[in-house]
Amino acid sequence: MLKMQAIKKIYRTDMIETHALRDFDLDVKQGEFVAVTGPSGSGKSTFLSIAGLLESFEGGKYWLDGQDVSELSDRTRSRLRNEKIGFIFQGFNLIGDLNLYDNVDVPLRYRGLNGRERKKRIEHALERVGLAARRHHLPGQLSGGQQQRVAIARALAGDPVFLLADEPTGNLDSLMARQVMEMLEEINRQGMTIVMVTHDPDLARRAHRNIQIVDGQVTNFQIYDPRTPHALEPATVL
Repeated sequence: MLKMQAIKKIYRTDMIETHALRDFDLDVKQGEFVAVTGPSGSGKSTFLSIAGLLESFEGGKYWLDGQDVSELSDRTRSRLRNEKIGFIFQGFNLIGDLNLYDNVDVPLRYRGLNGRERKKRIEHALERVGLAARRHHLPGQLSGGQQQRVAIARALAGDPVFLLADEPTGNLDSLMARQVMEMLEEINRQGMTIVMVTHDPDLARRAHRNIQIVDGQVTNFQIYDPRTPHALEPATVL
């Protein structure tokens, strides 16, 4: 699903050369839930940008869903990003003056899908996250946990091959964070591949694997049995 081999990323200024990723290797299989952890400045954000086809890199190979994306043009990378990757951000990135339905619709319009197909996808995605009845609400009328569920619906509506989640619980209290994690776990059980960056060790232990990045390299990983609970008791659903 996602395979990186010897990825190298260097940021340069007039005086400084920073090696953000050094011979970085990662292989994520279809259906996995992988957590990526590491200290500030370790390379997690750079990994996210490259995995999400938002940045290029100086060396190595990256295969996404079996396709080598290392030498693609910006236009082709943008098309693949829109079609194959669902993004979930810490800050939700919802448009405040659009209702939930229209927020989920925005990326689908960029793909040129017809109105009937978009409607079907939007309604199905909002149903999956339990917010179909609130489709006409504005983001400001929802809790933080509900707004993140809208962001998840927006990602799912594009029918991606995997979800890339950047600190998806970072702006939530502990109860809402567990609710969002339970939703991601359920989506994963339905077959969706998820790669999640998090600073929370309890949430990381709920993934199948925990990959730790230090100084731009994978330094350690742990494998968990997804059938075994590793965190707190399930949260009460909103």
